[in-house]
Amino acid sequence: MKTKAVRIYGKDDLRLEEFELPQMKDDEILAKVISDDICMSSYKAAHAGTEHKRVPNDVAVNPTIIGHEFAGVIVEVGSKWKDEFKPGEKFSIQPALNDENGPVGVQSAPGYSYRFIGGDATYVIIPNEVMEKGCLLHYTGEGFYPASLSEPLSCVIGALHAHYHTTPGSYVHQMGIKDGGKMALLAGVGPMGLAMINYVLHREDRRPSLFVVTDIDQARLDRAASLYTKEFAASKGIELHYINTSSGDPVAVLREISGGTGYDDVVVMAPVPAVIEQGDAILGFDGCLDFFSGPRDAGFKAPFNFYDVHYASHHIVGTSGGNVDDMKEAIDIMSKGMDPAGLITHIGGLNTVIDTTLNLPNIKGGKKMVYTQLTMPLTAIDDFAVLGQTKPVYAELDRICKAHGGLWNAEAEAYLLSHPDEL
Repeated sequence: MKTKAVRIYGKDDLRLEEFELPQMKDDEILAKVISDDICMSSYKAAHAGTEHKRVPNDVAVNPTIIGHEFAGVIVEVGSKWKDEFKPGEKFSIQPALNDENGPVGVQSAPGYSYRFIGGDATYVIIPNEVMEKGCLLHYTGEGFYPASLSEPLSCVIGALHAHYHTTPGSYVHQMGIKDGGKMALLAGVGPMGLAMINYVLHREDRRPSLFVVTDIDQARLDRAASLYTKEFAASKGIELHYINTSSGDPVAVLREISGGTGYDDVVVMAPVPAVIEQGDAILGFDGCLDFFSGPRDAGFKAPFNFYDVHYASHHIVGTSGGNVDDMKEAIDIMSKGMDPAGLITHIGGLNTVIDTTLNLPNIKGGKKMVYTQLTMPLTAIDDFAVLGQTKPVYAELDRICKAHGGLWNAEAEAYLLSHPDEL
């Protein structure tokens, strides 16, 4: 079977090509990709090429398919997996295999390291190790975009599970954010920050009593506040604040909001030394700082107050991606009503992947959701109305999205997929 896919050949060298997939083996699965969300991690890999820890050294001759936040439909199942998976079933995938037998060792992952599986493709062959590690997940929810977004949501979930706190005199770590504590999310209204806000407000088992979200972009803060309101947070027992830290003394403001105690949990969503220093300065006793956003610079450093590490029990954690359990939790919490649609601001076809990936930081807005079976320009949801003046398909998409609060939704997705020739 032929597939069309975006493959990486080296640094800044992405190519959209059609090629033949190999014959599927008895321990493999053939799948049709429907949606892939373009991630900042793909941007980093595209610009780093073989310098990236998950991109094989031989991609110049054996290119790999990019895209790792994807969902689709199973087409054919090898005999080994026929009792567990069926043709026609929807799936999502956890790409962080950490597979010692993979093409680049412990860092192997679909979307970086494999020749015949990645999200930016029409059809893929899912290799045996994905199923062996439980990383091919059943998805029965409505639409495909939530299944794609379960991967970035799992990264958020994994990060908050990695937090820990201690009791003086004990060496037992109490994992997770402090229940009923004070939490700050710095530089927190980008796509992944929105995912974290959404998760914090919807989880049932552990949540802060005070939640402060900061950024320096007022328009993004306003959008976050309209999506995840103070009123909804209050209904969950959370006092929510959105704070613009572009002027004045952010540390003084944030400490004042905390009542002078500082914060039990601080998450830094941008690899900026000044933001890390800010997070360090607002930690309370036994506070945990989570450095979430991975830098491109292998020599990235920022000052940290080690006096407070010693005397105030400050500690720092960092995670890269989530695990299978985190992704299952993401799918479960979405099945209980948490809609991740607020993350999505743009829709596009497979033809947009290269330019979007290479220029991702320069494209305003949130997540860019690609439907790999379609050819269409990368289009902001806010632009549907204007485009609809000349193309009826966009007018209908605009109508459907406005009926859902201006957000992407399963009805709009189904309509989009059923009108491929009108885009």
